Amino acid sequence: MSEYNPRAIEQKWQQFWEKEQTYRVENQSAKPKYYVLDMFPYPSGAGLHVGHPLGYIASDIYARYKRLRGYNVLHPMGFDSFGLPAEQYAIQTGQHPALTTEENISRYIGQLKNLGFSYDWSREVRTSDPGYYRWTQWIFMELFRSWYNNDTNRAEPIETLIEQFKANGNATVNAPCDDDMPRFTAEQWNALGEQEQYRLTLHYRLTYVADATVNWCAGLGSVLSNDEVKDGLSERGGFPVEQKLMRQWMMRITAYAQRLLDGLDAIDWTDSLKEQQRNWIGRSVGALVKFELEQKVQPTEHEPAAEVPQTPTPQPLAVEVFTTRLDTIYGVTFMVLAPEHELVHIITTPEQKGEIESYIESTKKRSERDRMADVKTVSGAFTGAYVINPFSGAKVPVYIADYVLAGYGTGAVMAVPSGDQRDWNFATHFGLPIVPILDAQKDIDTQADATKEGRYINSGIIDGLTYQEALPVLVQYLEEKGLGKSKINYRLRDAVFSRQRYWGEPVPVYYQKNRLGEVLPYLIDESTLPLELPAVDKYLPTETGEPPLGRAEGWKYQGAHEYELSTMPGWAGSSWYWYRYMDAQNDQAFASPEAINYWRDVDLYIGGTEHATGHLLYSRFWNKFLKDRGYVPEEEPFKKLINQGMIQGRSSFVYRLKSTDYSKPVFVSAGLKEQYEVSALHVDVNIVENDVLDLEKFKATRPDIAGENAEFILEADGRYLCGTEVEKMSKSKFNVVNPDDIVARYGADTLRLYEMFLGPIDQAKPWNTSGIDGTYRFIRKFWRLFYNDNGQWLVKDEVPTKDELKVLHKTIKKVQEDIESFSFNTAVSAFMVCVNELGTLKCSKRAILQELVVLLSPYAPHISEELWAALGNAEGTVSRAAFPQWEQQYVIDDIFEYPIQINGKVRATIPFALDTAAPDIEKEVLANEAVQKWLEGKTPKKVIVVPKRIVNVVI
Repeated sequence: MSEYNPRAIEQKWQQFWEKEQTYRVENQSAKPKYYVLDMFPYPSGAGLHVGHPLGYIASDIYARYKRLRGYNVLHPMGFDSFGLPAEQYAIQTGQHPALTTEENISRYIGQLKNLGFSYDWSREVRTSDPGYYRWTQWIFMELFRSWYNNDTNRAEPIETLIEQFKANGNATVNAPCDDDMPRFTAEQWNALGEQEQYRLTLHYRLTYVADATVNWCAGLGSVLSNDEVKDGLSERGGFPVEQKLMRQWMMRITAYAQRLLDGLDAIDWTDSLKEQQRNWIGRSVGALVKFELEQKVQPTEHEPAAEVPQTPTPQPLAVEVFTTRLDTIYGVTFMVLAPEHELVHIITTPEQKGEIESYIESTKKRSERDRMADVKTVSGAFTGAYVINPFSGAKVPVYIADYVLAGYGTGAVMAVPSGDQRDWNFATHFGLPIVPILDAQKDIDTQADATKEGRYINSGIIDGLTYQEALPVLVQYLEEKGLGKSKINYRLRDAVFSRQRYWGEPVPVYYQKNRLGEVLPYLIDESTLPLELPAVDKYLPTETGEPPLGRAEGWKYQGAHEYELSTMPGWAGSSWYWYRYMDAQNDQAFASPEAINYWRDVDLYIGGTEHATGHLLYSRFWNKFLKDRGYVPEEEPFKKLINQGMIQGRSSFVYRLKSTDYSKPVFVSAGLKEQYEVSALHVDVNIVENDVLDLEKFKATRPDIAGENAEFILEADGRYLCGTEVEKMSKSKFNVVNPDDIVARYGADTLRLYEMFLGPIDQAKPWNTSGIDGTYRFIRKFWRLFYNDNGQWLVKDEVPTKDELKVLHKTIKKVQEDIESFSFNTAVSAFMVCVNELGTLKCSKRAILQELVVLLSPYAPHISEELWAALGNAEGTVSRAAFPQWEQQYVIDDIFEYPIQINGKVRATIPFALDTAAPDIEKEVLANEAVQKWLEGKTPKKVIVVPKRIVNVVI
């Protein structure tokens, strides 16, 4: 092929790779392993836009590079195919989500193959495939069969916990468990029946059922994650979302909080992403303090459970508070409970009941994230109750407010308005006292002062002490008097694992009553996995409010027992998927021990920062659990993580005259819009070229705002110019660019090079289709090193010159260093410089060009394959070649540009060979025309030559 025809070349080689299974990889090799992974996509109906492939291109370049460097590279792709959009489409159309998902995946695969990615498609996974989610269900079952032993600092089979119960009861068990877990002895445990013993173990398991405050969306009929809620509405569909207490499956991720923190020190992630996880986990060292209710309100007495003895004398009601500033205890002037706190309804007085209930209802309309973010709004309600400060004995009023969250700490805050701004705002709003506690606090009548400097005042037993002196005194008093204890607290909360949806993994659990009449969860028999989604007539909740699975007729375990009707959350299938790629066809295990021990972990992971506190945290949690149970060898799943920046859309706008009659709209060109009163409207960027609007296409494609009656006020040259703005790429902004269109026009190699050329991989950058022309010119110029304009083959078997070798080897060195530092954009610049210099040298020598083809192949694999074959390498693909090695002798500069300084100021620069002797440099400098101009006929007093640095001339 003598003419560069990108589509013909690319289709040819894509077919070759597929037929020859070029990128199929084996699980054993004498080569070192390297695992390159992209965060797999959710296959939406919209398909890929040009922003999506950015990370995929970068990972593909690196995977191809590592193959050329002699590594056995695992580079797979799959689909996170359970999700809410497919379910919503099913609700609207009645089409099963599996059909929609299959159509979308087919489109994605076509688009990905069109871009020439070197994936091993034999390892493709789909989280909605029963053959895949049987192992998601199996991991859930393993979590249910496990508890966390704080003494050994790892998860263990539940049988080891039962052995401790048999020997010692639970008094010596050091494990995270439900807060209401009663104490029992070995004798009491051994006297219980099997069902009662099973019930007690439920308090310790790593998956468990509990009441949790969740984001409930009635419009979608499901619980939503915080990421799926924006401004009180569902991100999907814009339905209202409220806070609701619901019975949910939970994951005890808090057991791993400290290990999740510690593990961050061992992985190569960006500091900013690590900090996001640290803040989300939120470790705090402080104290737990009990504030007793002023009136000894007793809790409602319940019939004691048969298996556990009850405390004979009810204890006075108390509110437990976690604080990191025990030193401020004497400055507490009120207490604030979360509206969801379990004591609110117990302690609220009859007079305050109406106000409290009204406030709780209003709070339900706000997500926890919104409540945390809103630091300006002050609201709350008084319960009518008081607690007693355990140190001062002062009576403290109890309020509720939405800035306190039930899931953080104890859901209660001891408010110190002199030292905390949010407490100060609250006290000022409600007219509560503000008591200074340190003599160094300033201006507390206008704002809080959180200083720890100075000496304590109004502070009882610590008056006159400094912070360092006071803290041990307070802690000793606290523990001696039984008022509380030291504690490490985490902001991280156990993860809600239930979703009231259809299109998700069924939870492998059924329910059965025990002899006490309690309905308890049990695991289904492992041999029956996968528990597949049943058919339903609609994908909506039932008329009685059950999740969609409640519509399945006759769907019962062993024909008798109710299954769990909720499904797993979207993050379940993505919390372990990298292991399935290691052994994707295995039907005996999620992956064989041999495959896992060979690939071990992901060496390079590329994806977005939006997953910092979701997928990336849950994945680390599940990985640590699987290691604890002996299924995987590494503590962390992803050694190195790169977060690609966003490719933003370059939106185009038309300007419509403001009018009461839009049946005859008038549009003003951007250059004239300041002369009129106009409204800016998005217009499809695909009918705009170099900011010029195609008027006929605009009228044809936007009848909603234009149509045949539209009129246009044009520029003097007769064109309609659009305004522009850089924004997020989205369909609603009409700025989506389909990569298929770019590939059809320029070729995949040009698109790959252009996306890398746009800027550093981790930074946001705007898309501009007109900018791709320069990259396309480069790739054609590269082609012309091999073929001239007449299609004649130019490559010669001649010995390269030193200049040609220098160009090549400097480029090899630069590209290698840039790929290894993930500076993909500067490598593209190096290629462009190289091709320009070789063109100037008129170089068409095989020894140069063959190495250059291999060097370019990670970035532009199709043209590289074509030229590799044309060079006579008929025995195989360029991907089997060796990455070229640069030689030191050709990368050392043999010329140095000397700055010539005359009386302290640089007046010229002159190049000299590095081996030029100082006398020869001096002679040539003084003879230089530019230097003579500054000498003005004078004889220099001194000439100082500093080799490879500078020449100083003193006159």
